[in-house]
Amino acid sequence: MRIWIVFLIFSFYNLNAQEYKEDISIVQYSAPFTSEAEVSLKKFKSYNIYRFCITEKQKVFDKEKIKYLPTVVLYHNGKEVVRIESGISLKLPENTIELVEKEIDQILESKF
Repeated sequence: MRIWIVFLIFSFYNLNAQEYKEDISIVQYSAPFTSEAEVSLKKFKSYNIYRFCITEKQKVFDKEKIKYLPTVVLYHNGKEVVRIESGISLKLPENTIELVEKEIDQILESKF
């Protein structure tokens, strides 16, 4: 009986932990000191958009091995498609939105 309880708790945790990666998801990993360097993801409102701050979701940052802030990651059904990092400059590339759009277009085209 104890094994089943542990299994159910573990399964529930894993489902919730990976929920933000389902379907097409765009996740922006940031910190309070990088708010000016972030990009607006409002353009992608028809997809799953998430913003995780390192001060609130440290475990997510550790698990995803985020090295630079801000970082934008595009996921499709739980798999990382593209990762756009700021590097030591703390600024995302100028073409971040275009790179995400291009990858989303390729995902959508591959469905047909």
